[in-house]
Formats: sequence, structure tokens, C-alpha cells
Amino acid sequence: MLKQFLSKLPRKASKLDSDESTRVNSLRSDSSAGKNHRPHGDNNSNIAKRTSSSAVFPSSTVAGIEPLLPFKDVPNGERMNLFVSKLSLCCVIFDFSDPAKSIVEKDVKRRTLVELVDFVANVNMKFSEPATLAMCRMCAVNLFRVFPPNYGSNRGGGGGGENDDDEPTFDPAWAHLQLVYELLLKFISSTYLDAKVAKKYIDHWFISRLLELFDAEDPREKDCLKTILHRVYGKFMVHRPFIRKSINNIFYRFVFETEKHNGVAELLEISGSIISGFALPLKEEHKMFLWRVLIPLHKPKSMGIYFQQLTYCVTQFIEKEPKLASTVIMGLLKYWPITNSQKEVMFLGELEEILEAINMVEFQKVMDPLFWRIGYCMNSLHFQSYFGNTLLSKDPLVISMLWRNSIIYDMVVMHLYQSRWVGKSGEHVLLVAERALFLWNNDHIVNLIAHNRQVILPIIFPALDRNSQSHWNQAVLNLTHNVRKMFMEMDEKLYLSCHSHFKEEEAMSSTAAEKRKEAWKQLERVASLKPVIGNTAVLVSPI
Repeated sequence: MLKQFLSKLPRKASKLDSDESTRVNSLRSDSSAGKNHRPHGDNNSNIAKRTSSSAVFPSSTVAGIEPLLPFKDVPNGERMNLFVSKLSLCCVIFDFSDPAKSIVEKDVKRRTLVELVDFVANVNMKFSEPATLAMCRMCAVNLFRVFPPNYGSNRGGGGGGENDDDEPTFDPAWAHLQLVYELLLKFISSTYLDAKVAKKYIDHWFISRLLELFDAEDPREKDCLKTILHRVYGKFMVHRPFIRKSINNIFYRFVFETEKHNGVAELLEISGSIISGFALPLKEEHKMFLWRVLIPLHKPKSMGIYFQQLTYCVTQFIEKEPKLASTVIMGLLKYWPITNSQKEVMFLGELEEILEAINMVEFQKVMDPLFWRIGYCMNSLHFQSYFGNTLLSKDPLVISMLWRNSIIYDMVVMHLYQSRWVGKSGEHVLLVAERALFLWNNDHIVNLIAHNRQVILPIIFPALDRNSQSHWNQAVLNLTHNVRKMFMEMDEKLYLSCHSHFKEEEAMSSTAAEKRKEAWKQLERVASLKPVIGNTAVLVSPI
């Protein structure tokens, strides 16, 4: 088997001086062949055919160089040729769905890849153009593949539902893929790589295929891709606009079309590093990225998967240009998750980070709509807890379905009257009202509120009063009491004025409700005296 494997190496010298377009086309056609034949978890009859085909080897293989020779046994002048031959040897793809298949050949390729990694890490000569072409072709053949249609469909950007805790699928070919990724990283990072030459082969097509791999489910692969794309962005300045545009297109497709992608968190992490390097003043292109990409990324249900990276990107923009804070807050209010309590807690956390960096002028632009929304959050009756894999809510209809089970009944009653509740792993999980009231624990936010209390207190006073009268959670009651006490100390006269005004409005509202009730009673009385004729609707009195 090993002799058959090695016999597939071409014995004739190649034309290393062929023109650039022929080389690039050859690179792309070879990787396309690899993409079409690569197995993914099930046996494929084409693997043997592809393995035995000499068409998968680059045309730049050097004649007369035995690829299994160690680099130390070859003169310095011939080592780059041996490097190309070993890269050619590594262009054969094996079927890892059957561990007992081609064991010797797989080990030969693994040891060859280890040699190549060591050579690139310790090289002391410039990489030639044929070597650069051979490296890119080998990486394309090994790495670039199309994932099955249902690959990772329930994860990443998928549902954000009950399958989010499932273990990710690991690629069985990782033993080889890891070495190929390590080799590519060391190659791109090498000071002996001429960026002017390499950009011919690490071009837009190559970068696009790298970005497609971020949809892989294997977290190890995404970590490698993230590091490699960082290096590419840093080394090839000419490709930077294209990389930013391509990442934006992935985000657009995720937000507005599919809401399914396994690499959103990693791509946002890369974007965060890119944003931190933006020069001031910010270009219009960069602001558009904030408005059209980052803010709409708050919309998908699965935002919790990439929330930390998204918040970092947004706060980076505000730190660079504080005037953007009001725009971001209005964007958050636009996408506020009214019916999703878990997302509301996350939004309130991000809002606190933004308010820590906002200045007084920008704060005053948004304080009216902002504190109307915070007031609604303070009155939230959000209650949820996990029993096994079932999510329960403080909803009479949901709870009434469980009354027949005495064990569940006892558990629900216990949690309804607890001041705090815990999540799946036992950690404390904040209620929406609790998280909203925690904003008053931030000194900078309290300072902003104090300077604008004439506007803010009348807005949120009704929410504070309702909480103190009827909220079910003791922790929320305690926090509400602390906030009311804080406003009393700030401006007692304003507080009492808001209190009296609120009581007047409540009295007026109560009077209007009584008038409506009386009007309906009169209508019912009139309707009951009217004789029933034909198909006339009949008023049925309530029981």
C-alpha cells in the first residue's frame, strides 16, 4: 500500500515558470476537486478513486526529490524543492470515517505534516513563489470543503433553544486538519514569506473559502481559523477592505435571511480587534457597520451565544466616538425584546455598559424614551426557573396545567415566593425588574440621573409606586425601596410633587373607570328591555 501511495508522485519535472494565471486556476481547480470528494462522516466510494489519482498533486512537484527524505539529509539548496515535494505528498485526502482504513498512509501523511510544520518554524531562507503556490494548493485541497446541508443546523445561530447545550460535532479528520492549520499559520506568520508574492495566491477567492469554514461546528477548527484570519488581516493590507466586506455579508445573511451560522461569535471577536484599530475620526464605512450590522445583530433569538463579543464591539465604537452612544441606545430600544425576558436582562446589561461611557449631552437626547422602557422593565413580573429541561413561567395558564401533580405544585409554590431563583447550573439568575433596578448601583448612571431628575423621576415614579404596592419578589421590593429613598435624598420637594401628581392621576383614572363601568351597565339595561326579534343579537348577562 505504501509503495502504491508513493508511486502516484509524478516523475517528470514541472514547468515552474508558468504564468501566474495558470497557477491560480490550477490552485482553484484542485481545491474544487477536494471539496467535491471529501467525506463527512459516512463512507464515500470516491475516496479511493481520489486517493489513487495523480491529478490531486500540484504541477510544481520537483522531479528527483524523494518526499520521505528528512530535511536534514538534503543540502540547503535543495530543501525548498523537498518542501514542495512534501507538500505534494500531503495533497492526498483520506477517509477518516473508517479508522481501520489506510492506517499506514495516514501515518505517513501525519509525520510529513509534522516535518513541514517544523521546517516552516525554523526556516532561514525566503519562500519561493512555487513553494507559496504549493502551500496554498495543499491547504485548499485539505481544508476547503462544503458542509452537508443539515450540518450544525440546530446550533450556533440556529434555534437558540433546547439543543444549545448539545455537544458539538468534532471532525474525525482533525488529526490531519490541525497540522494543516498549524502549518498555514506558521507560514503566514513567517518573516521569510514575501507578502507581495503571497497575495497572488492568498487572494479574494482563498479568503472567501476560509471565511466559509467559520460555519464549521468543531470549536477547535474555528479557533484556528480565527487566529489565521487575524494574521491575514495584519499581513495583507490590500485585502483588508475585502475581508471587512465579506464578514459583513455573512452577518447580513445571518440576521436577515437564515439566523443560522456557527461562527458568529468568532467573527465578532475578529471584528472587535479590527474596530480597536480604526483611526479617528471614524470613516462613514465604519459607522455604517455599526448601524447596519452590529445593531441589527441584537434581533436574532440566539443573541446569547455571541452577546459578549457583540457588546465588546459596540462599546469599542462608543469609546472611539462618544457621539454614537445615543444612536446605539435608540437602536437597542428599536430591537428591545418585549416578550423575551432572558434577552431583556442581556439588553439591560449592555445598556449599563453604554451608559457608563455616555456623556451628558448624548444622555439627554435619549433619556425620555430610555427611562420609559426602564420603567416598564421595573414593573416586569418576570419569573422563570428550570425543572429538568422544562422552562416554567409565572403564567396562571401554565401553572394551572401542573396543579394535578403535587410534586410540581410544591416546587412551583416554593419558587414563586423565593426572592431569588437559580438557573440550570445553580447560579443566581437576575429577574428583569431586578436587573433594571441594579442600574442605580452604578455611580456614573446615578450622577446622570441626579442632574436630570426633573425629567426622569416623573417618568419612573409610577413604576416605583406600583412595585412597592404589588410586586411579588422581595428582592425587587427591597431595591425599589432603596431607589425611592435615593430620590428622596436627591430632591424631597420633587419627590413629594411627583407623589401627589401620581395620586391625582390615579384618582382621575379610577373615576374614568367607574364612569365606563356605569355606562356599560346602562347599555346592558337598555339592551335587556329591547324585545328580541328575528336574528337580533341577544345580550347574555354574566354569571
